[in-house]
Amino acid sequence: MQEKTASTVLLNARRIVVKVGSSLVTDEGRGLDAQAIGQWCQQLAVLVKSGREVIMVSSGAIAEGMKRLGWATRPKAIHELQAAAAVGQMGLVQVYESQLRENGVGSAQVLLTHADLADRERYLNARSTLLTLLQLGVVPVINENDTVVNDEIKFGDNDTLGALVANLVDADVLVILTDQKGLYTADPRKDASARFVHEAHAGDPALEAMAGGAGSSIGKGGMITKILAAKRAAGSGASTVIAWGREPNALIRLTQGEAIGTLLVAQTGKNQARKQWIADHLQLRGAVTVDAGAAVKVRDEGKSLLPIGMTTVQGEFSRGDVIAIRDGDGTEVARGLANYSSAEARLICRKPSSEFEKLLGYTGEAEMIHRTNLVLTA
Repeated sequence: MQEKTASTVLLNARRIVVKVGSSLVTDEGRGLDAQAIGQWCQQLAVLVKSGREVIMVSSGAIAEGMKRLGWATRPKAIHELQAAAAVGQMGLVQVYESQLRENGVGSAQVLLTHADLADRERYLNARSTLLTLLQLGVVPVINENDTVVNDEIKFGDNDTLGALVANLVDADVLVILTDQKGLYTADPRKDASARFVHEAHAGDPALEAMAGGAGSSIGKGGMITKILAAKRAAGSGASTVIAWGREPNALIRLTQGEAIGTLLVAQTGKNQARKQWIADHLQLRGAVTVDAGAAVKVRDEGKSLLPIGMTTVQGEFSRGDVIAIRDGDGTEVARGLANYSSAEARLICRKPSSEFEKLLGYTGEAEMIHRTNLVLTA
């Protein structure tokens, strides 16, 4: 694999997830910092207009709710945290929507929980929604749905959510904007000999030893959560940049190839990681047999599998399960993630996509298995 460098990782990145923390969004808890949010939105708009796809994962709902409710200390009671999130979410979304609109870019609010990304059906629904928004040139603004969850508030953090979103949409890069310049060998606030880490490999165990605990009374994360988020993002081939959120035009400069903050490089390419996961780590739930023409297109031409090329469906599986593609002799040609359940697959077998709505009652993906979710096994 060609070595990734700071000058090329973001320079070549097409799909970027940006995560910004509570202390930056709320100016250390003093209320939403509309000016700072406006600066980030201006940069996001520039990136979108240049042809990149950008998702913003923003903390700040609970912190803004605390400010609006007059609470100086983050409460510990779950119902109070949920109430603060409900109050704060109103202001958070309003600021992002207005700032992005002023810069000529549409926005959308997406609230997620870790449970949404653990459930296969909800995972695929969230993925489809986000990819559609990106295709439309809209910036999704994502926050954890703190109003209705409890253990996610207690144990979760938006660094992890940012990494999960990067995995969800197959992002090229995760950018974590924080109140530190990046990663140091020790906490620079306590150790004058701490050295700045410009670049390292995501998942290197030595990184976790360098990271300290949570550094803010407003948010929940610390540098350790960012290190672990980078490790998680690297699992799907996304590199991570940890940078100071107040750095002028940091997002634009990063995408121009400038080295800012700490770059934690994913050692596995995006497509390679996804296909390896499909090939090796999931049980087959069923199979489809295809005609000779479809087998050639999948095996030799790198095409997606269309239902019109399927002849039979075997087993019982759900949308998102891994299934095999077999030729007429029963030889496995490939395997991948099914866009339709076995019951739906039987209805659309040998049918063109123009008939899907009549047969299923809705129009879904044109492919039974998209080529990005397919790996050859023959």
